[in-house]
Amino acid sequence: MAGERKKQDGRTVHRPEGQLRQSQLVTTFGPGAMVDLVDRAVVIGGLEHWAYGKAGYVALDDPRLRRSLVPRLKALDPDLDLAREGYFRMAPEGDARDPYPSVGVRALEFPRWFVCQGCRRLARAAEQFENKSGRYRHECSKNKFANAVPVRFVAACKRGHLSDFPWVAFAHMDREAGACDRQELYLEEHTIGDIARIIVRCANCDAKTPMSRATVLPYGCSGDRPWLGGRAANEPCDQKMELLVRTASHAYFAQVVSALRLPDPEPDPIRLRVRDREVWKAVGNVTEASDLAFLFKLQPHVAGALGSYPAEQVVAAIRAERESAGATAERPLRSAEYDRLSHAPIEQPGVLPDPGVQFAAYRVPKHRIDLPTGVRGLVVVPELREVRVQVSFSRFDSVGANLQGEYDFEGRAVKPAVLTLPTGNEKWLPAAEVRGEGIFVELDLDAVRAWEDRPAVKARAEQLLKAFEADGKTGFPGVRFYLLHSLSHLLLTAVSLECGYAASAIRERIYCGQAEVDGPTMAAVMLTTGTTGSEGTLGGLVEEGRRLRHHLREAWDLGRLCSNDPVCAAHDPSSESSDRRTEGAACHGCLYIAEVCCEQFNRMLDRALVVPTIGNDPELAFFRERP
Repeated sequence: MAGERKKQDGRTVHRPEGQLRQSQLVTTFGPGAMVDLVDRAVVIGGLEHWAYGKAGYVALDDPRLRRSLVPRLKALDPDLDLAREGYFRMAPEGDARDPYPSVGVRALEFPRWFVCQGCRRLARAAEQFENKSGRYRHECSKNKFANAVPVRFVAACKRGHLSDFPWVAFAHMDREAGACDRQELYLEEHTIGDIARIIVRCANCDAKTPMSRATVLPYGCSGDRPWLGGRAANEPCDQKMELLVRTASHAYFAQVVSALRLPDPEPDPIRLRVRDREVWKAVGNVTEASDLAFLFKLQPHVAGALGSYPAEQVVAAIRAERESAGATAERPLRSAEYDRLSHAPIEQPGVLPDPGVQFAAYRVPKHRIDLPTGVRGLVVVPELREVRVQVSFSRFDSVGANLQGEYDFEGRAVKPAVLTLPTGNEKWLPAAEVRGEGIFVELDLDAVRAWEDRPAVKARAEQLLKAFEADGKTGFPGVRFYLLHSLSHLLLTAVSLECGYAASAIRERIYCGQAEVDGPTMAAVMLTTGTTGSEGTLGGLVEEGRRLRHHLREAWDLGRLCSNDPVCAAHDPSSESSDRRTEGAACHGCLYIAEVCCEQFNRMLDRALVVPTIGNDPELAFFRERP
């Protein structure tokens, strides 16, 4: 985003017009996002417009996450792929004191239509306004020189395409002859806040149309992708063009996939010996301990390698090696994380993680923690690193991830927009790494199953499913997810009051359901906090996590009564008059938290499933009594 020129050390340079944090370029302001500058507006360029200079890029590669993302990118576009190395990269780091045009993220001017703040003349900037010192100005009758600013209305579609609003056609919508030969458009705003009083008028033919007519446009989308470049980047589109305010909250939704960095576990010494080429040739088909004993007699080198281990352990190692060799699909992200967290070693007093370790988790012994009924255990995570990667983006509607935190693009009729030209050379994705800490709260699976079998809970699940489908959505996550998600929000709010971190600095991670036939059945929540810097965190979340019963009591008290009760507690999402189809007893007064903390944008919540609430059957609550 180059601005005015200035002399520095005898050379002419372009000063950047704006700055963004590197982590923002992976979420809020990724490729295709619209950003307001001081005097104009831009759209963040695609990955072809990201320049790293001589210093090169910082790679954040993670093989497990790469294997998960490649087939999902192919579902977006068959030409999308990831390189073997450098496939996840941090955004380029510029230097505002000594800027170079070859380092940074290039943004393209958008929209191209401006409106004069004096006479309200509406036109393309290049055709009507004068660019003076980086600002567009207009010489009009009301003011000799008035500034021209970008118009706040643009056009987009649900596939993420973006274009200038069709001002000429829209202004002449009711004119039988169509657009006149010499259009002279004005955007007249009579009353702020009333879109019906915003008029687009042509002074030449006196045609005019109120912006209230733009809520339903008769024009098809042209498939423009200005963040990728010129007209060559456009693609065919079957969607209708829709009005979009540049600064609206639904103008950009980033699809971000995250994964914890899990180091490879310590290798099993038996499996290491089984993998030996000569040993594997002999034992690859062994299934019983009796077969192994017979083989030891015939093959001395096999007996020398494996004879000192119990036969049952050797057979188990052979079976595990055989199954891993035949595996063709990557394990779901959350299942692999849940396995590692739920099988964390017991915490030993005085034992600290090694300096620089990427992941360290310890289960707190039950004799050192007071756990309420329904909670199986607590795992503290003093060291964790999380890689967040932007895959795509959408407009108007957010795209929900599945229970594994992954996006199923293959079954979607309308797919989100890509960050780079699929046929281009950029085979990588923007990423950020968060270093921090967390607590992992695991519920008792037997208690959860017994709760799910209650008649009141089954009736509530049917009610939530009916409302979910009435909202036009598919992939109902189940009543267990509503329980875990609501508990996560209540616990996050309670912990934030004492842990030293603001509530907006803590994020949730939900582990729910069973994604694999033989995989773990999950019912846990994890709260994490971290920073994209190298400092890490101070340990406040881990220490407060050890007081789990205290915080569960605080969460129970927070959920019992909402400032909007009894209206909130009595909310029926399946009612025809409901405007919140994905929530039960949930609102801004009780369960909603900052959207940066929530995986589901404050949807699929119901505190009546966690604690007893006014007017609801107490049998709905997982924690009927105060923990």
